[in-house]
Amino acid sequence: MGQTSASFLERLRLQPDAGAWQHLIDLYAPLIRGWLRHHGLQASDSDDVVQEILGVLVQKLPSFEHDGRPGAFRNWLRAITVNCVRRFWREKLNQPAAAGGSSWEEHLAQLEDPKSSLSRHWDDEHDRHVLRRLFAMIEPDFQPSTWQAFRRLVLEGLPATTVATELGLSVNAVFIAKSRVLQRLRQEARGLID
Repeated sequence: MGQTSASFLERLRLQPDAGAWQHLIDLYAPLIRGWLRHHGLQASDSDDVVQEILGVLVQKLPSFEHDGRPGAFRNWLRAITVNCVRRFWREKLNQPAAAGGSSWEEHLAQLEDPKSSLSRHWDDEHDRHVLRRLFAMIEPDFQPSTWQAFRRLVLEGLPATTVATELGLSVNAVFIAKSRVLQRLRQEARGLID
């Protein structure tokens, strides 16, 4: 994906294509599925709810407008998830208890509240997931030494001199690698996690 995520979302909104939709599904389906399973849905139920959430996303994305505030897309996705899960549980005859013994309705109300710990957990989990997926997506676009320098310096926290010695690079080259990868990561993450 050679464009910013904000423009990626805009392209999906205005001129969607199958490849872009598949990218969005590949990015978000595992996050949503994992969240639903972690919060008590069985595998088959979570697959059904994920399909419903993605269907709503496909249907409603043309009307989504990023307001420029941090987390706008993430919050919008969370609201869709809450509504779809609520609909799922209302269709069930027995409403099971959610994690911690509360009802699913209480659980979903917490998720809707942007100040609740559950909502903050969703935000953190979302951002970590998207970053991991974006790392995997952009890594092939860099030379192995550039990616290694970035990984060792930023993700593993090694000193630049150590990384430079290990990889046979100058310290300046290590910082340039860091800058190039972070610039690309910011570009790809814009609108999704900011």
